[in-house]
Amino acid sequence: MSAANSIRSVLILALLGIAAFPLYWMVVTSLTPSSDMFADTPNLLPSFSRFAVYLHALYETNLLLWLKNSLIVALGTTVLSIALAILPAYTLSRLSFRGKIVFGLGLFITQMLPEAMLVVPLYSIFTKLSLLNSLWGLVLANTAFTVPVVTWILKGAVDGIPYEIEEAARMDGANRLRIVAIIIVPLIAPTLAAASVIAFFHGWNEYLFAQTFISDEQLRVASVGLASYVGELSTPIDTVMAVGFMYTVPAVIFYLFAQRYVVSGMTAGGVKG
Repeated sequence: MSAANSIRSVLILALLGIAAFPLYWMVVTSLTPSSDMFADTPNLLPSFSRFAVYLHALYETNLLLWLKNSLIVALGTTVLSIALAILPAYTLSRLSFRGKIVFGLGLFITQMLPEAMLVVPLYSIFTKLSLLNSLWGLVLANTAFTVPVVTWILKGAVDGIPYEIEEAARMDGANRLRIVAIIIVPLIAPTLAAASVIAFFHGWNEYLFAQTFISDEQLRVASVGLASYVGELSTPIDTVMAVGFMYTVPAVIFYLFAQRYVVSGMTAGGVKG
């Protein structure tokens, strides 16, 4: 192995270590006794003899239920965001119509509104539509914030597709919907994967709407459940870190899964010379 390859390998391992260290430190902290938590010399190795803290979080709390609810909200937000954003993205990229600039600008403006400003009006709307205490209500609320972002991401991908491909399909008798379904969507698959990651993380991490719109403990999501461990007089840091680690792992797994398709999609688009 050449010196350049050795240096490159060391740098890659260093970056991987930096990226993985927060997760490792969460594990170490969760397995550290409270009496040693603020010691002068930090313990850099996990004490697996205290693994019972994970079993307690899994079987004596509602953590699994919270994770299931978060997964429903995150996946629902992802699927609905992608489904609603594909056609607007294609429209902004390919069609010319009156008000196109205003429509695109309107999508940007929605990102200037903080969620806290919309809690009260959304609460009123959800009350009338019987969407309070509903995971699908959270999906709709989160989708409203992710669709504009996903739309612009997909628009950029559609812009990069040669228009001649569509013209050839149209000469074969394909209409626009068929072109989008069988040509555009497969060609922008890597971008769809990247947009899915953004939508999933928004739905997975969202706290404000979940805290406001959900009062039934059986419908509580993991972000709200994790915050419930923070007490007024004391906070079990080891339990919080254990729950936080188990809350983080599914999101990391989804990211790694989607990243695989992003990379494979980008390499599949190469053309041999």
